[in-house]
Amino acid sequence: MSVLIARGIEKSFGERRVLRGCDLMVAPGERVGLVGPNGCGKSTLLRIIAGTMEAEFGTVERPAHTSLLDQNPELPGQTVGEAADDALAWHRELLADYETALHDGDMDRAGALQTRIDQVGWSLDHTVDTLLDRLGAPPRERLVSELSGGEERRVGLARALLGSPDVLLLDEPTNHLDSDTAEWLQEWLMASRGAVVIVTHDRYLLEAVATRIVEVDDGLCVSYDGSYGDYLVERAERRAQMERAEDSTLAFLAREAEWASRSPAARSTKQKARLDRLSALQARRPIKREETFELQLSTGQKAGRTLLEIRDLKKGYGDRVLFEGLELSLGPGQRLGILGPNGCGKSTLLRLITGTELPDKGELLRGGRVQLAVLDQERSGLNLDDTVSEAAAGGATHVTLGGNNVHVAGFLRRFLFGREMLEQYVRSLSGGERARLLLARLLLQGCNLLLLDEPTNDLDLQTLRVLEEALLSFDGAVVLVTHDRAFMDRVCTQVLAFEDTGEVVAYGSRMQHVKALARRRSAERQEKKQAKKAAPQAPAAPAAPRVKLTFKEKQELDALPAQIEVLEDEKVSIEGQLADPALYKDRLSDVPVLTARLDAIPAQLAALYARWEALEAQG
Repeated sequence: MSVLIARGIEKSFGERRVLRGCDLMVAPGERVGLVGPNGCGKSTLLRIIAGTMEAEFGTVERPAHTSLLDQNPELPGQTVGEAADDALAWHRELLADYETALHDGDMDRAGALQTRIDQVGWSLDHTVDTLLDRLGAPPRERLVSELSGGEERRVGLARALLGSPDVLLLDEPTNHLDSDTAEWLQEWLMASRGAVVIVTHDRYLLEAVATRIVEVDDGLCVSYDGSYGDYLVERAERRAQMERAEDSTLAFLAREAEWASRSPAARSTKQKARLDRLSALQARRPIKREETFELQLSTGQKAGRTLLEIRDLKKGYGDRVLFEGLELSLGPGQRLGILGPNGCGKSTLLRLITGTELPDKGELLRGGRVQLAVLDQERSGLNLDDTVSEAAAGGATHVTLGGNNVHVAGFLRRFLFGREMLEQYVRSLSGGERARLLLARLLLQGCNLLLLDEPTNDLDLQTLRVLEEALLSFDGAVVLVTHDRAFMDRVCTQVLAFEDTGEVVAYGSRMQHVKALARRRSAERQEKKQAKKAAPQAPAAPAAPRVKLTFKEKQELDALPAQIEVLEDEKVSIEGQLADPALYKDRLSDVPVLTARLDAIPAQLAALYARWEALEAQG
């Protein structure tokens, strides 16, 4: 049984055929991760499934109740509160149907509706406010017309979750969320009873949530059972088989074409079947070869030992102090990740480093040879009315790369912009394509101090991997603000956390911060327990006994540190193997398997730490 069935979906934009016969079926409660490169049609397919866009061919059977979080959500009403309350129209209809059934004396229907209302709740006003607050949405009285893009998306996500749909469609839901909120969303989706189809670049989210991965590949949907880690391995094997088969077919075509051109017998009636087979093979659709690109950001220029130094920095707005007494020193090869909730001052710190804002107190010093480059959340620096070629080269036909003149078409081809896209306007590009264009400009610009504010927003998983590799080999310093936990874990050499206590604390890694946070919250719970015990107790009705850890759960808690240590050792071992040139020479087929395993381990570690915290809290 399926709650969602899409058959033969086709869609084109101009001469570009994006979907050419997609089939997708989703079972009740299933959580599907929809993946593929930027521009392959993932968002288009979601909109067609939701009914907000028409397909040229194909059919969609969807339940009556479907919610979509679009990348650019349209919010009804004039205020945030009105937009959020509008998402509960289904609940008001449910109550109205119940009243009608009672009025009509239809007790069977009234009983069924009452059961449903008991499940979801008779009043959801508190739920709306709680959800808006948990997602960091603006206050209810804020005008929709005044919201930023990130604020619109957070309100849109709240609306999608409040819809209580049979099928929830999410397009990049973690964009503009901080790491803590992304983890909360992950837990919410795992506990959800409805079906979910999600497009996301967040690999931890995919690994934890998805029960099946569907890849949009050359306009078709290819399904892989299992987690994101399983998908990486199975996909590598499938691509290898397809390419071997394609190579064999091409070799056979070359032999047959040579025979047909030189053999007089080929023109005889007797050989017609062989010629027909040759024509059919030539007319077939070849497999789409995977395209990738390389990004080398290093300038090769020598820089001093210190590229950035911050001394006793303070910044606030009005009576609100974001941070004070901040000390920081960054040199070549160091990559600093910045953690904290939305509004804590992460982006403000980046603006202080660029000099677009001034501190209230303290010094911010850059080295004499520092070349600064910035990739901000808004993807600014691109003129929407420029063509792709103009945006990259300023109208010139050639660019200078590594001291050599390179034609702009050849340069942009390295970033997957074909000749047909050179005259396309920037405003028509997807978010991921704009990010790729900005990365191309960063390569031309050259830098040794790189500031990245949410660089992973709108990037596909392939481009994400390319950016990771570029940063890992970068010989300058990086300051990175990102909600992408996997990206931060792989790239950053240290972390600066804006704590909920108001402090800014340095850690060696994000996981070190997660452990410290778990310990602090555990200590706070213990303090509350002790304070409650010490406080005089008023007579009260007997409370239900608190459920303690079972013997099995105690065993599980005791075993968690060893399990975490095993995974961390495995991670170090795989990283060592992938860094060994001999692997690529002697065991090349092992590379995709090892890479897939390396991508899967951080999500498993995060799950173990979360379980550890949950069991400690219970015990």
